[in-house]
Amino acid sequence: MIKSICILFFVPMLAFSQSTLDNYKIVSQQFMDFYNNATYDSIFYMYNDEMKKAISQEQSAGFFKSIALQFEELKNINIIDANKNTHVYRATFKNGVLDFVLSLDGENLIRGFQLKPYKPDGLPKLERNSTKMILPFKEEWFVFWGGETSEQNYHMNNENQRYAYDMLMVKDSSSFKKEGKKNTDYFVFGKKIIAPCNAKVVKVIKGVKDNIPGELNPKQLTGNTIVLETKKKEYILFAHLKQGSIKVKEGEFVKQGQTIAKCGNSGNSTEPHLHLQLQNVADFFQATGAKLYFDKILVNDKIKTDYIPVKEDFVKNIK
Repeated sequence: MIKSICILFFVPMLAFSQSTLDNYKIVSQQFMDFYNNATYDSIFYMYNDEMKKAISQEQSAGFFKSIALQFEELKNINIIDANKNTHVYRATFKNGVLDFVLSLDGENLIRGFQLKPYKPDGLPKLERNSTKMILPFKEEWFVFWGGETSEQNYHMNNENQRYAYDMLMVKDSSSFKKEGKKNTDYFVFGKKIIAPCNAKVVKVIKGVKDNIPGELNPKQLTGNTIVLETKKKEYILFAHLKQGSIKVKEGEFVKQGQTIAKCGNSGNSTEPHLHLQLQNVADFFQATGAKLYFDKILVNDKIKTDYIPVKEDFVKNIK
């Protein structure tokens, strides 16, 4: 499970008199200073009354703490667009770039803002895979999150994770034995992850420790990670892999069915599982999720072709 932390509550905008560029510049600089000094309560006091009703002081501080864990210092903030209701800034952090959308009321108090991943213009569009895929594991697994609706798949609310899967193994209605306090208690921990198709390895992140079940690591969101690129420029991301298990390196070509890693519990994950998604570009934060179909698999002991697994499906490769 990857919890997105890049988008915050945005209060609906009402019409208000046009603020000057100087007023926005002052407020954005104050925001930057308070953020970098970790005085998050001071940011809360920059909100107007409606904003304070929409989000509590504790929730606001928690949000900025999570941003700081992942992106660290805010290096600079530059305006890129402005209109009557909002100004848009390019916010460059130590560990990434976000777009910061800011709206002020007539008293120059913040009445709405949004932090979202920066996406360059002209990124390719991808609706679904045309490359034939097998499941990236050899045994029967369980789909915890999957499908095309928010009820089936909580990832649907995040553009860069749309249509993603969270998959694990279940026996007797449980994902673990004993008390589930250790990663080794979980049936899926250490299971082999295989390449779903012939592809090129374009990104590898390794060296991230596996979490104690129940704990999170939001600073290293996807944990140990592999991204594969198909010949048709489709990108498959595997997240939360086991520390020390990645068997491939960037630039290497892999064959369908080849072992590439093992399932783990690294990154922003509460228990061992595989986060799997198809995306239009290699970069997780700039990506838009796409539908990942599997060519011919067993679903609840029945053969399905060109199929998107959904929540609570038991899935397995035929061969």
